[in-house]
Amino acid sequence: MAVLADRSFLSWPFFDDGHRKLAEEADGVCRVQAASWIDFDEDDQSSVDAACRRIVQRLGESGLTRYACGRSDERGRIDVRSLCILRETLARHAPLADFAFAMQGLGSGPISLYGSAELKERYLPRVATGAAIAAFALSEPGAGSDVTAMKTIAHKEGSEYVLDGEKTWISNGGIADFYVVFASTPDDGERTFGAFVVDSGTQGLTIAERIRAIAAHPLARLRFRGCRVSASARVGDPGKGLRVALGTLDVFRTTVGAAALGFARRALSEGLQHARGRRLFNQELADFQLTQSRLADMALEIDASALLVYRAAWVRDVVADRVTREAAMAKLYATEAAQRIIDAAVQLHGALGVKHGSMVEQLYREIRSLRIYEGTSEVQRLVIARQLLAEGLHDEAKNA
Repeated sequence: MAVLADRSFLSWPFFDDGHRKLAEEADGVCRVQAASWIDFDEDDQSSVDAACRRIVQRLGESGLTRYACGRSDERGRIDVRSLCILRETLARHAPLADFAFAMQGLGSGPISLYGSAELKERYLPRVATGAAIAAFALSEPGAGSDVTAMKTIAHKEGSEYVLDGEKTWISNGGIADFYVVFASTPDDGERTFGAFVVDSGTQGLTIAERIRAIAAHPLARLRFRGCRVSASARVGDPGKGLRVALGTLDVFRTTVGAAALGFARRALSEGLQHARGRRLFNQELADFQLTQSRLADMALEIDASALLVYRAAWVRDVVADRVTREAAMAKLYATEAAQRIIDAAVQLHGALGVKHGSMVEQLYREIRSLRIYEGTSEVQRLVIARQLLAEGLHDEAKNA
C-alpha cells in the first residue's frame, strides 16, 4: 500500500531548502528500505533485536543517522528541525525505524551536547555510521517522572567512579554497545548527579531483565554492582548530571511529537484509503457525512500538531537555547492528538482495525508509549503551567 503524505508543511517558513532536501532524501530511503525494516517476528525478542541492529546499520549506511548524533549547525548545536523531519518520516513508514533512529540520538545526545572532545571522538563517529548502538539510562524502578529520586549511586574512588544501582525501561537495553548512565554523586555535594558513559562489556554491568512492552522494542532492566568507569567517562562537569539529562531531553522531547505526527499521518493515510475502498449500503464509507467529519477532525489535529512541533524545533534552532515550554506543548499535544487520530482510524476499519498485524493495530500499540516516555502528558502540563507562572512573576517584577 502506498504511504500517502501531505508535504505542504515543508513550504512553511520554519524550514530552509536543506530541510526540504532532507525530507525528500529520507522519504526516498524509506520507500526502498521500509519493507525490510518491518520484516521481523514481534513475538521473538531475538528477531526484534536483530531487526533493530539491521535498521541502525542501514540508517548509518544511508547517512541519515549522522543527523541524530552531533551533526551541528554553525553554532555547534544539533539541528532539531532535521531530527523532527527524520522522525516524522521514519515513523510514517516503519515504527521500529523511528525507534532505532531516535535512540541513536537520545543515547548519544549527552555526548554531543556536553561531552568532552575525547568522548565525542570515541563514540559519535561509530554511532553516526551505525557501527555502535547507543542508549540513555535514566529511569529507575522508583524514579520515572521524578528523576531526582534516583537511587543509583556513583562514588568516586581515585580516578574512577563506582556505580551501584538499577535502571529500568531502558530502550536498546540488551543490544546497546554503550549506555549514558545517570547517578547520584554524593562525593560531589548534596543532591548532585553525574552522567557516565558505560560500555556494555564493563564488569559490574548486567542485564537483569528483558522487558516486553505492547510494541516490540528492545527494552531492559540494567543492574550495576561495583561497576567501575574512568573519571574521563563522565559527561559534563562534576555534579551537573541533572543538567545533562534535562538539557538533552529539552532537545529531543520535541522529536517525540514529530514521531507521533508521523504515526498520525500514516493513520490518516490508512483511514482515507479504507474509506474510499470499503462499500456498505450501496455507497463508499467515505460518502457518509460521519466519516467525512471524522476525517476532517483527523486532518485538523495533524496540522495543529505539525505547527506546534515545528514551531518548537524552529525556536530551539534559531531563537533560544532552551525551549522547555514549547517542547512540552509540542510533545503533549502531538502525542495526545495522535492517540485520538489512530483510534479514529481503527474505528473506521471496524473489525479489521483490531486484527493483529494490521497497520492501524500496530500504530495503536506504538503510539501509547509516546504519551509516557520522555515525560508523561501529566508532567508536560505541569511544565507548561510552571513556565507560564514563572513568566508571569518575571513580568510583574519587571513592571514593578
